[in-house]
Amino acid sequence: MEKVKSFLKRKDIEISLRRYGIDALGAMAQGLFCSLLIGTIINTIGTQFQIPLLMQTVATIAGVEYTVGGLATAMSGPAMAVAIGYALKCPPLVLFSMITVGFAANALGGAGGPLAVLFVAILAAEFGKAVSKETKVDILVTPLVTIAVGVFFSWLIAPPLGRAAMWVGNIIMWATELQPFLMGILVSVLVGVALTLPISSAAICAALQLTGLAGGAAVAGCCAQMVGFAVISFKENKWGGLVSQGIGTSMLQMGNIVRNPRVWIAPIVTSAITGPIATCLFGLRMNGAPVSSGMGTCGLVGQIGVYTGWVNDVANGAKAGITAFDWIGLVMISFVLPAVIAPIIHAGVRKLGWVKDGDLKL
Repeated sequence: MEKVKSFLKRKDIEISLRRYGIDALGAMAQGLFCSLLIGTIINTIGTQFQIPLLMQTVATIAGVEYTVGGLATAMSGPAMAVAIGYALKCPPLVLFSMITVGFAANALGGAGGPLAVLFVAILAAEFGKAVSKETKVDILVTPLVTIAVGVFFSWLIAPPLGRAAMWVGNIIMWATELQPFLMGILVSVLVGVALTLPISSAAICAALQLTGLAGGAAVAGCCAQMVGFAVISFKENKWGGLVSQGIGTSMLQMGNIVRNPRVWIAPIVTSAITGPIATCLFGLRMNGAPVSSGMGTCGLVGQIGVYTGWVNDVANGAKAGITAFDWIGLVMISFVLPAVIAPIIHAGVRKLGWVKDGDLKL
């Protein structure tokens, strides 16, 4: 047993929830952002501003035509796998081999590909690390083992993982359509909390393909956390804190949450309020890239995702047009309501003596 522990330590193979559930998951979201999400944004910009370079076909592969954004979107599997490999501290030969692994897992995982990529990439990366530099023909052995393990597990577990992710996501979306009030609260709170925790709400939404009304509730929860924390901590953190949390990440408050969990009350209660308002009053839907559902106001990605969904719905006839009510709902849920509700709740929490000056200082 000691030899095994020594070997794993030497290879930097750490079997832990933090390494796989936080580091790898967070990196996967970054890979998605740099491929699927950016590709979607490029396509939307090209369509809305009628930019020929972004609208025309730049490559045709196996009969499939790709725009610039389409090429970026098509690389989501490899991008996720390489990002995961980087988070797991893979040596170069393993990291480069993850491109093939990600492509295989995402393709065989179907609509639930991101979840398949997460599991398969972790397995392939750790096997690759285990054999890395153990032989004199490392340049052959390491890529061969990494790719072989990745493709084998893609064939073995990617399809059922993809189906499972889609099943769970569909259940959540179906339940939200059936019970928009209760599920609006539940989805908003849970995804919002995941956004602030050191895990990736964006990766979770992507893995579950969370869109539609449930995606709208997720956006509401994330915005409540980010804008909520930004506003209630303005006294301590001023404009720098407002920007870094409001369009950056509320994860910056995790240290303060650990020291005094009650500072989290206002953003969580706010998300419980704005979630059902988003689903029941405004009918806010995220029909853009699922990863956008878990981004909130981070770089305004959540709002761009909602807008992209509107554009797609108009294009395919599912929506007659983008109305003033749509814009009012998006602005209210994303910015106005969190900025108004969170401080009111936080004032009550402070009055009870649960939070004091300096508790939210970054």
